[in-house]
Amino acid sequence: MELKWLEDFVSLAETRSFSRSAELRHITQPAFSRRIQALEAWLGTELIDRSVYPTRLTQAGQVFYEQALAMLSQFHEARTLLRGQGGAPTATIEFAVPHTLSLTYFPRWLQRIEARLGRIHTRLRALNVHDAVLSLVEGGVDLVIGYHHPSHPVALDPARYDMLTLGTEPISPFSAASKSGRARYTLPASAEAPVPYLSYTPNAYLGRMTEVIIATAPTRLYLDKVYETDMAEGLKAMALAGHGVAFLPHSAVEDAVEEGRLIRLDRGTRGTPAGQFTLTMDIRLYRDKLASQGDDRRQALARSLWDAVGAEVSKVAAQAQAG
Repeated sequence: MELKWLEDFVSLAETRSFSRSAELRHITQPAFSRRIQALEAWLGTELIDRSVYPTRLTQAGQVFYEQALAMLSQFHEARTLLRGQGGAPTATIEFAVPHTLSLTYFPRWLQRIEARLGRIHTRLRALNVHDAVLSLVEGGVDLVIGYHHPSHPVALDPARYDMLTLGTEPISPFSAASKSGRARYTLPASAEAPVPYLSYTPNAYLGRMTEVIIATAPTRLYLDKVYETDMAEGLKAMALAGHGVAFLPHSAVEDAVEEGRLIRLDRGTRGTPAGQFTLTMDIRLYRDKLASQGDDRRQALARSLWDAVGAEVSKVAAQAQAG
């Protein structure tokens, strides 16, 4: 059994709506339903009376609801106790950050913040975008840094969650350089000779962004998928080894581009506009407003960090307007 199954069930018991609970839990309704079914299978009994509408609990469900509340309370008490016993030398802010940003953006961003606030004790969880957001919703972290694009927005209720836009991140196609210094592969390629394509897995956020680029490209891209992974760093390594074309965030390839080992394929030429296969995402910071009202040292530090970031964002925006 998984803890999130209990949280799903408690949500359903309180909302009496699969669709509303799925929305609150930030997953699709079919996925939410499967998790409730998995809980029922583990318990060996039905918790939901599916013969009536609106949704209601079975007698077993009513009994288990009280038990689920008690178990969740014990879990959260245990987590609070262990966090206090974890040996952290001082208040520690917990972040959830997508893998790519954890390696490229986060270290430099934290350096700027520490220049204003002094040394900050942090704990970082490198997760995919979905799991990073879910960890904030479930109270597992204090702050989330993640990508955002209007085609695939992060569905957090603004009445509950604060957001700051920290910057932007373009994603473009790259190829290894040949010995002559030119790109080993070029786009858009052709039906007769499609370019080997290094792809993200379908559930990866950057994979969805790549799908948007391909779908909205001004000309058709002929791609032959030869490799798939959910890690941008994995695609970068394969691209550097000459296995094909990969769509990569610019922050992940700055060093390789500067050294001439990777070449951006839509830089623009005499007959081709620049950026035709590029998409720009926001980099955003999120927090739970309710959690940020706490009085412990960690929450006080998280509020100070949020205020410092907000001041930095406002300063940059003011400079942009003045310029």
